[in-house]
Parts: sequence; structure tokens; C-alpha cells
Amino acid sequence: MSNPISSYLGLQADALPLREQRLKLIASNLANADTPGYRARDLDFDAALQAAAQAREAGRPGAAAEPRPGHLPLPAADSPFAVARTAAQPSLDGNSVDPDAERAAYGRAALEYRASLSFLESKVRTLMTAITGQ
Repeated sequence: MSNPISSYLGLQADALPLREQRLKLIASNLANADTPGYRARDLDFDAALQAAAQAREAGRPGAAAEPRPGHLPLPAADSPFAVARTAAQPSLDGNSVDPDAERAAYGRAALEYRASLSFLESKVRTLMTAITGQ
């Protein structure tokens, strides 16, 4: 049985923790930009969100599914949806992090996180208005 509050909050309630996880992965990429052999990681956000929505509908919040076939799962990744990001120009030491691309991805991910947070804030504000009658 689904929780009425999570049903009300919907997709954005599932998206917010995934967006946070993506920000952490990108920040980790930036922190390891000079680490030899480090492979840049990213989150397959669409697959992770779809799995989270299916888990919520099935009444299993937080359940994770397998990553899509064709993606390279990383054994040390925090999520089964963390995938290796291919480098546009790999370096000689095997590091696949492109700092400029990572900074751009981080900026976009931060903007998406803030948008999800604003949508949730609006939903909660509407709910509080309905409860208090003001």
C-alpha cells in the first residue's frame, strides 16, 4: 500500500535523493581530476528514477533495480545506477575526468536539484495551506 504523502509529493520526492547522489558523484569526479587511473562516474538518472517510481508504486520505497544493459557498472560505486562516463579526450595516466565538462555538469545538476527542491517546497506549502485553512 502506498503512503498518501509520498503519492502527493510524487516524482519530485523520488528525484531529490537521486539528484543529491548525482551531485556527489560529480563532486567526486572533480576531486579526483588528477588521480591517475580514475574513471569519471555519473548516474543513469532516468533509469534510477524509473526504478524508484516503480518501487514507490509497488510499496517498496528505496528498492533498487539493476542498471540498464549496455552501461558499465562500477564495482565501487554507491549505486547500481552509477556508470562510467567515457572521456572525450582520455589522458595518458588513464584518468577520464574532464574538469570543464564536470564543472558544467555540476552546475546543471545543482540547478536541477534546486528545481526539485522548489517543486517539493511548493507542494508542502500547498498542503500546509490546506491543513491550516489560511
